[in-house]
Amino acid sequence: MAFPTAVNSQITDSVTQANTQVLGVAPASAMANLFQATAQALSNAAHNATTSQQQTNITAQAATTMGVTTLYSIDTASDAVGTSKIFA
Repeated sequence: MAFPTAVNSQITDSVTQANTQVLGVAPASAMANLFQATAQALSNAAHNATTSQQQTNITAQAATTMGVTTLYSIDTASDAVGTSKIFA
């Protein structure tokens, strides 16, 4: 630093130390931001997988219900006639 300056040397030292501190913390801040973004992305992926699994289970349950309803809605008399023709 060139001497003498128009600014008090304590002020220039303070500003220099603040700038050095910002530069020293920058890599850690960048990594913290990266880790935070990665954690958010992974939690979104887990949430999406859970939601997809729940929707698949609901769809499977609805299909099973419709299948059972279809089986129960068939007339038993026509079942008996069809079964007797098969075995006759």
